[in-house]
Amino acid sequence: MRSVRRCSRTGCLNPAVATLTYAYAESTAVVGPLATYSEPHSYDLCEEHALRLTVPRGWEVVRHDGEFALPEPTVDDLTALAEAVREAGRVDRPVEAPEPGPSAGRRGHLRVLPDPISD
Repeated sequence: MRSVRRCSRTGCLNPAVATLTYAYAESTAVVGPLATYSEPHSYDLCEEHALRLTVPRGWEVVRHDGEFALPEPTVDDLTALAEAVREAGRVDRPVEAPEPGPSAGRRGHLRVLPDPISD
């Protein structure tokens, strides 16, 4: 199932609606509709950051001529979600035992120490 991609700008938690790519040889930044999948050399932007993007002097910005919109969930996404919910709600679902390993039986890294003043 596809999860909502977030804006690539630091500190921004808004959902991405556009994809920014750079054509360095042409000194051009291209802001278009959200790509179907995240690519390593592109940036996902929310609507605010897609519209306010500025580039260095001498560069050009090519923007999508329409409104940016959140992608609609596909039938595959909805089916996967329904199946996951159905599976989680099954009462006859087998419970998987944790695999034994070096951390088996370990209670954690924190301990309660007695207060020396209360003695």
